[in-house]
Amino acid sequence: MKPSDATSPALSLSDIRRTYGSVVAVDNVSLDMARGEFLTLLGPSGSGKTSTLRLIGGFEKLDGGSIKIMGKRVDHLPPYQRDTATIFQSGALFPHKTVAENVAYGLRMRSVPKAEADERIRRVLDIVRLTGFEARHPAQLSGGQKQRVALARSLVVRPAILLFDEPLSALDLSLRLQLRAEIKRLHDELKFSAIYVTHDQGEAMAMSSRVAVMNRGEIEQIDRPEVIFQQPANEFVYTFIGESCCMPVRASGGQLLDKSDAPVSLKLARPLTDGLWRLYVRPSRFRLGGEAAGLANQLSAIVHFVEFLGDTTRYHLRDGGLELFADHSGHADLKPGDKVAVGWRSEDMQAWA
Repeated sequence: MKPSDATSPALSLSDIRRTYGSVVAVDNVSLDMARGEFLTLLGPSGSGKTSTLRLIGGFEKLDGGSIKIMGKRVDHLPPYQRDTATIFQSGALFPHKTVAENVAYGLRMRSVPKAEADERIRRVLDIVRLTGFEARHPAQLSGGQKQRVALARSLVVRPAILLFDEPLSALDLSLRLQLRAEIKRLHDELKFSAIYVTHDQGEAMAMSSRVAVMNRGEIEQIDRPEVIFQQPANEFVYTFIGESCCMPVRASGGQLLDKSDAPVSLKLARPLTDGLWRLYVRPSRFRLGGEAAGLANQLSAIVHFVEFLGDTTRYHLRDGGLELFADHSGHADLKPGDKVAVGWRSEDMQAWA
C-alpha cells in the first residue's frame, strides 16, 4: 500500500451504500473528516448512523462506494487491518483481565515492546484518571470507570480514528454528563480524530466539531453545532434538533388563517406564499406576562398544566385550538386555569411548507 498523504483527510467517504434486502440503510453517503476533528453522526433510530460507523470500522461490507483513512483506501480490509479503534456501548472489556491487562491487549496484538507498552499504559491511565486502578477487574468498577477503561484501551494504540458507538447511552444521566465532559476534555487535550454515533442532541451539540444529521440513510445537514441549531437546512433538522411548538396555518392572499379558517394575527420575518404552512417556535423563545409586552407576536392563552423541570418551569398553554408549551426560567407563578400573555419575536419563528 502507498503511504498516506500527510495532507489527506483523516476519513473520506465517497458514495458509500449499504442495503439489507430491500431496505437501504446507508444511501450514497459522502463526507470528509479533517484530522483532529470530532464528528458526530446524529439521527433517530434507523437513520443509518450506526450502519455508517460499522462500515467505517469494517464490521459491515459496502454495497458501493469507497472508504479512505488517512488517504489509504481500506474498504477491502478486515477490521483489524484498519487504523481504527471502536468504543462500544457495553465497553466490551475482558471480565477475567485486570484494568492494566485490558488496556494492554491492543498493544500486545501489535507486538509493542514491553517497556514502551508499560509507559503508554501508565500515561493513558493517568489521562483518563484511573491511576491506582491497574489491578482491579471490571466487576470491581463502576459503569463510568468501565467506559474510561474502554476509552483508555482505544487511546493507547493511537489509532488514526476513534469510533464511538453510543458509549454513554446505557448510563444514568449524571454519569452520562460527567463522561460527556471527560471525552470533550480529552479531545481538546489530545486532538484525536473521532466519529461519534448518538441519538442524543445534547451530546452532539456539546461534544462535536461538526455534526452530521442523518435521516433515512442520508445526511440532511453537516456543519458546526451552532449552525445546525440556528440555521437548520430543512424542517427535519429543525424539529429533530431541540424541541419546538408547531402552529399549522394556511396563507391566502397575504392573510394567515387557522385550521377553522379564522384569521390569525402573526407577524412573520418574511411573507408566505399561498398554501398550508407549519410555523415553529422554540419553547425557550416564548415570553410570558409582562416580558411579552412590545413583542411582535402576542396571544392570550390559558395555562393547561405545569411541569417543574428544575432550572425552568414548562407551562402548557391553550389558545382556542392552539396548544403551545413555554419554558420560563423566572418565577411566573402560574397555575392551571390562569390567563397569561404570550409573546415572541418574528425572527424566532420558522416557517415550513
